[in-house]
Amino acid sequence: MSETNSTIEPPKLKIYFLPNLLTAGNLFCGFVALTKIVEAKLTPDAAGLVNWMPIKVALAFILLACIFDLFDGRVARMGGHESPFGREFDSLADLISFGAAPAFLVHRIVLRQALPDEYTELGWFIASIYLICGAFRLARFNCLAAMNAPGAGKDFLGFPIPSAAGLVASLTLFIIKLNEKERDLGHWGYLLPAVLIFLSAMMVSEVRYPSFKSLGLRSTTTFLKVLIAALFVGCLLMLREKILYYVLPLFFTGYLLYGFVRPHISRAWRREIEEDDDEAEAAS
Repeated sequence: MSETNSTIEPPKLKIYFLPNLLTAGNLFCGFVALTKIVEAKLTPDAAGLVNWMPIKVALAFILLACIFDLFDGRVARMGGHESPFGREFDSLADLISFGAAPAFLVHRIVLRQALPDEYTELGWFIASIYLICGAFRLARFNCLAAMNAPGAGKDFLGFPIPSAAGLVASLTLFIIKLNEKERDLGHWGYLLPAVLIFLSAMMVSEVRYPSFKSLGLRSTTTFLKVLIAALFVGCLLMLREKILYYVLPLFFTGYLLYGFVRPHISRAWRREIEEDDDEAEAAS
């Protein structure tokens, strides 16, 4: 009786170019943001003013990372190129851009300046809470996605970490704008650590948020959604630079509050806001 030696080939990873290129852009933005935060010199000059430009550049890169993160998943779904590698790579990039960068930012410009030298460890601890909760949020999402469980599909379980970082970045820009000619961020700066701790709790909470994954270039829509989109584009064109300082904080804050209001909205209104026509018809 002869035996045949059969070799089992290991499974090949599916690594799709365009979605992972966008994720790499997300990771690159997070690295640049961290670099700019480290390089920033926040001591007042001879005129008593602080040069906030490196911090502004860092915040812009965090917000740009949000845009990369917004499109990488949609590009993968449009081409049918979702893969376990892409999901893991996306989480690693998110942890740098939306976890480490915002945590280090708030520590650098608020906690390090406000706390006495003997309480330096407290500042690091507060910032690390956000980073740890963000990592927990991403790990939980990946586990739920692997099990095809609720919380990784149309709804997010807990506040998404890119939205948390977007809120911290846009709110910081707003506070800098209010205190641009001062030596520090003033009393408004103390709002950032409080927001950081609150967002840490929200990321690991059981509050559900819509992912809006059904909204894309191929989705049909209603008149109401077209009207809202047109008004939003109009605001972009009219406000231009002010969009970073005023509209973005309101946008991310509105999304944060929507998770609390959502359970009390009728199913019809929720479907109108979150789903496209094709999915609504398929569900009916």
